[in-house]
Amino acid sequence: MAKYYVESGTLQLIVQADDAHKAALWAIHRTMQQILPVYDEHCLSPETKADIAFTAGAMVLGEMMFLSEVGFGGSDAVRFNTTDMVIEWNQLMIALTKLESVVVH
Repeated sequence: MAKYYVESGTLQLIVQADDAHKAALWAIHRTMQQILPVYDEHCLSPETKADIAFTAGAMVLGEMMFLSEVGFGGSDAVRFNTTDMVIEWNQLMIALTKLESVVVH
């Protein structure tokens, strides 16, 4: 596994992953983990919670994610569109939730 320096908006994070794409997804996951529990209000619909989390995540993350194996601001940085990565992360979380419900039942 390689070490990646992830930068986006106010986020600076060092993660280990097999490739830059997986590192970007892991950075999204780590960021959203910090945001989602704050909105664990039972009176809010799942759609409202998702909208709030996405907006809060967007305030932390920039439009693009930059991942470098050299360091923060590295000239080797690979770029990912943050919205695309959040959408992919969300699809993975939905798939995991469905899988868990099948395994539990």
